[in-house]
Amino acid sequence: MSTQPSLDSVIEPLQQTLQTQRDAFLREGEVALETRVDRLNRCIAMLVDHQKEICAAVDEDFGGRSRHVTLMTDIFTSVGSLKFVRKNLKKWIKGEKRKVPVPMNLFGAKARVHYQPKGVIGIMTPWNVPVNMIFSPLADAIGAGNRVMIKPSEFTPKTAELMQRLFREYFEDSEICIVTGGAEVGAAFSSLRFDHLIFTGATSIGKLVMKAAAENLTPVTLELGGKSPVIVSDSGNIEEYAEKIIAGKGMNAGQLCISPDYCFVPASRLEAFITACKNTINELYPTINDNPDFVSVINERHFDRVKGYIDEAREAGARVEALNPANEDWSDRSRHRIPLHMIVDPADDLTCMQDEIFGPILNIKPYRTVDECLNFINQRPRPLAMYYFGTDKIEREHVLANSIAGGVTVNDIAMHVSCDDLPFGGVGNSGIGNYRGFEGFRTFSHAKAVYQQGFVNLAKLAGTLPPYSEKVDNMMAQQIKK
Repeated sequence: MSTQPSLDSVIEPLQQTLQTQRDAFLREGEVALETRVDRLNRCIAMLVDHQKEICAAVDEDFGGRSRHVTLMTDIFTSVGSLKFVRKNLKKWIKGEKRKVPVPMNLFGAKARVHYQPKGVIGIMTPWNVPVNMIFSPLADAIGAGNRVMIKPSEFTPKTAELMQRLFREYFEDSEICIVTGGAEVGAAFSSLRFDHLIFTGATSIGKLVMKAAAENLTPVTLELGGKSPVIVSDSGNIEEYAEKIIAGKGMNAGQLCISPDYCFVPASRLEAFITACKNTINELYPTINDNPDFVSVINERHFDRVKGYIDEAREAGARVEALNPANEDWSDRSRHRIPLHMIVDPADDLTCMQDEIFGPILNIKPYRTVDECLNFINQRPRPLAMYYFGTDKIEREHVLANSIAGGVTVNDIAMHVSCDDLPFGGVGNSGIGNYRGFEGFRTFSHAKAVYQQGFVNLAKLAGTLPPYSEKVDNMMAQQIKK
């Protein structure tokens, strides 16, 4: 006998919570600046006061994740985003003045954009950065004055349960609430009639979320992923570039949507680059299995997936470089720890060059001209992130002008995401829409156009009311011309 819950039993409590939040939103009316700041402050207090518990929960979910990694990638970044919104909110909520055309502007007409909250926002978050992926969009959503329902990933259950408990301590369910559960809850969540829905995760799941949201014409922001490329120029210090790339790839064991996926290296400097990568690993992660700074792959399923890429490449005859300084045995699935591997010049039909890696593998592709790299990148789905390393300004501008990516960092990895005043989002397969800072405030607001008529009835004065005369023809002839 099946124990799978029925769709009605899953969706009914979600709909009740949604209605509770919508009713509270309507009762509140205009959301005061002080109310929004108070909600931001409560989020900041939650993170600061419970950072040890949060680090412990994430570590347990991963089966090995340094508290320093969680402090840097989850808590520090979240607090920073919340404070950035708080600092700028007074300016943002004033709206914007817009130009009124002649001659209406001469007679006192005014135009402005008034940003008002949409209502109830749904946030669906992934497992890889389980705290920041809640608070980064949440900062924008509550800054814009909305109520929020959040569905965290079921792959990080301890973190999700802790977040649910903490939010209930700091907020009423009618303000912000956490919804936990498996894939069936996620499917039901995405089918709710939100005023806006943001999903961060795999492209395949993003398509299902968008399809479910379309039934309600719910506007969506999709933050997906893809294969983020790196171009290492023939100009500059190859050792410095390798250090930054490996440090960026090693962060969270490569389990970041903006993690470098494949790296173009000048063929003439390939061996120097590989040697520099090995030297960097020796300094950063001299051991793997018992190193508290080295992050585990999230679970055995993903361990098997990533190991499968490595095994397939080896069997196909590709050169595979294991960055495993102590030559440790990492075959124990229960620990799901994999040292960083470089797959050198992999064939394009290998799975490691087809799937998003999302793990500790970096594909290395030697090249001879930068245009080879650009042609390769541009023939594939738009990446979420792209990286360029080099000192040649003309080449850098050529790369930026002739490639499309969600965001770019020059001479480092992932730093564009650390800037709260830059929008974050993908293109096509890597996402739809963006958030962060003012762009996030606008994403979760309705930009209401407001026109205020001046002190003269212009239509009557200009003679543009029926019955129409030759005067209208002459006026239109003056205006409709090249």
